[in-house]
Amino acid sequence: MEYSKEFKAALSAFSSTEKDKLIFRLLRKDKLLSKKLYFELIDPETTDDKRNAMEENVEEKILLASKYIGNAKYFLTIVRKISAEITEHVKITTDKFGDVSLNLLMINKILDYNNDLSRQRFDNVYKLYLYIINKIFKSLILVKKLDEDYWMEIDELFRETQNKISENNYLQKLCINNGLDLNWLECDNIPDNIEQTMKEIKSQGFLR
Repeated sequence: MEYSKEFKAALSAFSSTEKDKLIFRLLRKDKLLSKKLYFELIDPETTDDKRNAMEENVEEKILLASKYIGNAKYFLTIVRKISAEITEHVKITTDKFGDVSLNLLMINKILDYNNDLSRQRFDNVYKLYLYIINKIFKSLILVKKLDEDYWMEIDELFRETQNKISENNYLQKLCINNGLDLNWLECDNIPDNIEQTMKEIKSQGFLR
């Protein structure tokens, strides 16, 4: 929504007391905005502090969720909730590096349970695997927008992802079938047109 000059002028004409009341009313209705402003204005923790805490949170929650891995549908529900927490962290802190690193960490922690996943019927884990592949594609797209100073750390996570996928026969085949070249799991090897590539793959009915 675009705001006219008249509307902006009317808001500017509010007294300080009126503005304060309006701000607090809006913050009560928008918890994410409230958290974002708190972080930007007075939170003693830095983005790095928040990311480190999220890393511990992701590892702990995947560990706790692992006992439900036999129920792939419920396990995926938990994974989506963890992903939502990562998304909230990124929105609050604008942590572009964390947007990639935390999602790759989540994927790698899930794939720590390759043995348990491999014992299940492919039909049961198909949606989880497809979710992982989509997350990897999105990470590849985000990496291309990151400063190259971060690439060395991202490559470490990518190598772990690549190794774990290679240990999971069904997941590896599904990556190939959905157009994900595992050679791209190195920052220098990501195609410049990766975002367009993903769109074209989706337009052909894959990744869903």
